[in-house]
Amino acid sequence: MFFFFAGGVEQQVRQVLKSGAGRCIACRSPADLVDYEKVLKLFFVPVWRWPGKEPLMHCNNCKLFFPQNYALPPPREDSTAEELLRCRVCDRRVEAEFSFCPYCGSAM
Repeated sequence: MFFFFAGGVEQQVRQVLKSGAGRCIACRSPADLVDYEKVLKLFFVPVWRWPGKEPLMHCNNCKLFFPQNYALPPPREDSTAEELLRCRVCDRRVEAEFSFCPYCGSAM
């Protein structure tokens, strides 16, 4: 007899504790401090949920979960326009009229 099994465990956001608490370590976009839960899925249907141990940072852009102590500091409120015109991927300064980074080719 042959049995086919499709399942896995994934993390999901349960509650946002603090919005914009830091920046993502992968894409440098704003990240939230969240309570999360782990979900066991069988054939893509949630079967069992259990809470995470401690709050984590969650990036809404790239959907990455990472520990709070790894987070980059949140952007300053008094930042100038020059600081805002940086590529999210390679962190180089880019002119405002560009839609794509001339150094790495990623979308701005």
